[in-house]
Amino acid sequence: MNELFENYNPRQAALSEARALLTQAAQAAMEAGALPAAELPAFIVEIPADTKNGDVASNLAMAGARTWHKAPKMIAEAITAHLPDLSGSCFEKVEVAGPGFINLFFAPSFWGKVVLAACSNPHYGRTNYGQGKKYNVEFVSANPTGPMHMGNARGGALGDCLAAVLDWAGYDVTREFYINDAGNQIQKFGKSLAIRYLQHYCGEEAYPLPKECYQGGDIKVLALEFADKKGDRYVAPCQGLAEDALYESEGFAALKDALVGYALPKNIAALKRDLGKYRIEYDVWFPESTLHESGAVQQVVDLLLEKGACYKAEDGAVMYRSAQYAEKYGTANKKKTDDGSEEQAKDEVLVRANGIPTYFAADIAYHYNKLATRGFDKAIDVWGADHHGHVARMKGAMDAIGLDGSRLDVVLMQMVNLMQDGQPVRMSKRTGNAITLTDLLEEVPIDSARFLFNMHDAGSGIDFDLDQAVKTDNDNPVYYVQYAHARICSILKKLESDGVVFGGEEGVNPALLTEPAEDELIRMLAAFPQEIVMAAEKYDPSRINRFVIDLAGAFHHFYGSCRIQGADPAVQQARLALCIGVKNIIHNVLTMFKINVPEKM
Repeated sequence: MNELFENYNPRQAALSEARALLTQAAQAAMEAGALPAAELPAFIVEIPADTKNGDVASNLAMAGARTWHKAPKMIAEAITAHLPDLSGSCFEKVEVAGPGFINLFFAPSFWGKVVLAACSNPHYGRTNYGQGKKYNVEFVSANPTGPMHMGNARGGALGDCLAAVLDWAGYDVTREFYINDAGNQIQKFGKSLAIRYLQHYCGEEAYPLPKECYQGGDIKVLALEFADKKGDRYVAPCQGLAEDALYESEGFAALKDALVGYALPKNIAALKRDLGKYRIEYDVWFPESTLHESGAVQQVVDLLLEKGACYKAEDGAVMYRSAQYAEKYGTANKKKTDDGSEEQAKDEVLVRANGIPTYFAADIAYHYNKLATRGFDKAIDVWGADHHGHVARMKGAMDAIGLDGSRLDVVLMQMVNLMQDGQPVRMSKRTGNAITLTDLLEEVPIDSARFLFNMHDAGSGIDFDLDQAVKTDNDNPVYYVQYAHARICSILKKLESDGVVFGGEEGVNPALLTEPAEDELIRMLAAFPQEIVMAAEKYDPSRINRFVIDLAGAFHHFYGSCRIQGADPAVQQARLALCIGVKNIIHNVLTMFKINVPEKM
């Protein structure tokens, strides 16, 4: 690979060069007296949506109207008159348009460099924009008390693809799963298992399952497995006790602990197995229990007390001044009353009167661990939209503890509706229960699942069409993209069998690529690295899916419009370079998102 093209981002390079040229020209105009001496105003340099009037546009003249006390058009003309020689730059000419827009046009050498970069750099699209900043992306983090559901399928694809674009944009990314293996849900898990265990020996009438317990069939399965291994040794200490006395007894506590000790590792192993099947590998599996065992939760509570963000109530509970710190990030802590008015937000319990910390306390300690203890520059959490009220609380808590709440970002993800034959699907055909990630991956190819779940930005709801996901034609977007890659491989192989091979970028003359379909493809090649940067900046990896679908479409149009086989040899080599550039990008997108890249279909 030519080192010239490592981390090459054509659009960003062009924008930086345009800004430097315009800055130099404005300073020269002031030195020459064409403009009054003044501090240069803030101005925009951008790639316009419509490039007919220029490839790069700037509002410098309009932004400088107050600075230089002249009409924008006169300012623009003064600046363009003092531009340095453009030869050697990526621009060939500059024009003033309308009331004073300054439009710059790329030189043919710029487009040629794009083609050469895309065809010669197998990692084209990767940049150093993020400068190696440490980002933690935490996603899925499903409770280990049961199987993963459809929302986790979307969250898994979204979080993994977001981590991928951040990595390609030059950030140092850690993928993390937070294991909620402590607190109320584990107590509920143990209680549910224990009652199912006792039912196995004594019947459901003797030990009815309370409504607040987990009702899923997986709880029964785990309890029966435990009974097969351990027998009925835990039954006698629990017999003959009234319900309240049972739940407070040492025998029931021992049964719960034994069942959690057996079932929780099995469930966590199942989470790892199922996510691995979905091609998600985490760098860190972080157990909540370690925060309690290490004293980190208590340390955070003590620190908040020291800073005055908490106080002790009369009953001994530790209260957090939530509203005071959350207000900066929204009014999530305020609740609607029955009459529709807003109820004033109240202080929240961090440690109960009995000395047991709340989940919120552990959550603060966990994020403190990310940002302070482990020193991530940014913590990004992917949450379901039903957690929106927690965002301001958590960001405010980071401020309260002495960190910057803006270092925590939360991506809120809307729900998924599973559709088949135009109708919603809610139950598994196999079990009759809600559809799990495992059910989905038995029905849908993993390539389709990962691609289709990442087709829409997190804030949009998804209707996931099972019929579309299993199609092997152009109605399935991932198939359409994979087919474009396979088609290019087939073209290259056919030409090679005819004795035509790509001679390398040194022998390519990109100036021969003048057809409209070629121009469209080259513009898309130029845009790709910046698309990744934008996807990383906006936490929206779905824009890369949409980009690569458009790229595949542009390639199919090019192939139908521009002959490769039998073309003039020089034109043929230039078109081969273009094909290889497209092939590299499709390969990079699919591998980035852990989707298979077929060479024939």
